[in-house]
Amino acid sequence: MLSLTIISGGCSSRVSQGAVTTPNAAVSDNIVSDTEIPALSVGSGVIKTEKTKMETTYEVRDGLSGFTLKYDDLPSDYLVSSDFSFESMNKRPPLPSGNRTVLNAVPNPEQTEVFYLWEEGNAPAQTNVTENTSGYDPYDFRPYMTALSIPDGVEAKGAVVLLAGGAFQFRGDYGDTIPTAVQLREYGYRCFVVDYRLRPYSQEEGALDVARAVRFIRKNADVYGIDPNNIAVMGYSAGGIQAGEFFISADGDVNGSYLNPDYVPDELDEIPATASACGMIYSFYGRLSVASLDVPHLKAAELPPTFYCYGTEDPFYRQFEAQVELMDEVGITTNTIVLDNWPHGFGGNGGWVADFAAWLSSVFNV
Repeated sequence: MLSLTIISGGCSSRVSQGAVTTPNAAVSDNIVSDTEIPALSVGSGVIKTEKTKMETTYEVRDGLSGFTLKYDDLPSDYLVSSDFSFESMNKRPPLPSGNRTVLNAVPNPEQTEVFYLWEEGNAPAQTNVTENTSGYDPYDFRPYMTALSIPDGVEAKGAVVLLAGGAFQFRGDYGDTIPTAVQLREYGYRCFVVDYRLRPYSQEEGALDVARAVRFIRKNADVYGIDPNNIAVMGYSAGGIQAGEFFISADGDVNGSYLNPDYVPDELDEIPATASACGMIYSFYGRLSVASLDVPHLKAAELPPTFYCYGTEDPFYRQFEAQVELMDEVGITTNTIVLDNWPHGFGGNGGWVADFAAWLSSVFNV
């Protein structure tokens, strides 16, 4: 078996608020702040908070092409490489077998499993989709989630919900989420790939898909051998925007009734959809192609510690930089890795996954 190899280029750290950083700037400063990471009692629904010292960091470095894995124990549908192909862009993860849903499932953490997120006919929506509606997904598409197992002998540290990019027009799971998940699981993170609703559905509707996945994980935290507070939500490009929408509009006690009065809440809705970390991979809090720089709006969302990774050749590079720059004012800590001369859409490549896993260990205190 091959051992996972991690190579880091030279790094520099960002100065705090007010710095102007060019792709090759060499600036350094680390900011330590008190970030409140929510701890939740699932049974009571009462949120408690404790203060954990987190350090804001910013680093520009060379990216690392490719990755190697120590384990090859996953089903063949999830065996991926770091090589890009247009065929993989259009590949979709397998659908659930039968009508397995997160509501009726009894999960087996030793296996890779797939579940629909909503009971048939009871997915909250305000968008009217018919058989005449065109799109990437069929008109009767049901959002679903793939739960990957972790290798035997690897201790479970927490859970990560992953959301692929694709401009809300498609989901690039085999370029984004799955190549990352196969790496993260080797560090002990249970990975849940969510195939959320795309356009013509709204970000708010997709955010409810994410919240549903988080509720399922919290409900079954004991089964998965994790602390229910140790959940991160991350996404790539549009998937990151969708992750941000979850934290802004759909976390906590929010359920589908706020969008669709005909939605019938069930027992999963009694569990707050609370996650304690966010990953933005060539993405930002905002709308498609537009980063939010609205400090009061971002403050009101009570965002969690956030990990950013993007390249200097990304067309949205300046927007990424602008948002990261104001996050100290927003009051959250960030860990930012900028890959010098890298473009948009590198997925699980770049050498950042090991850093993300280490950062999660710090956030989760594991």
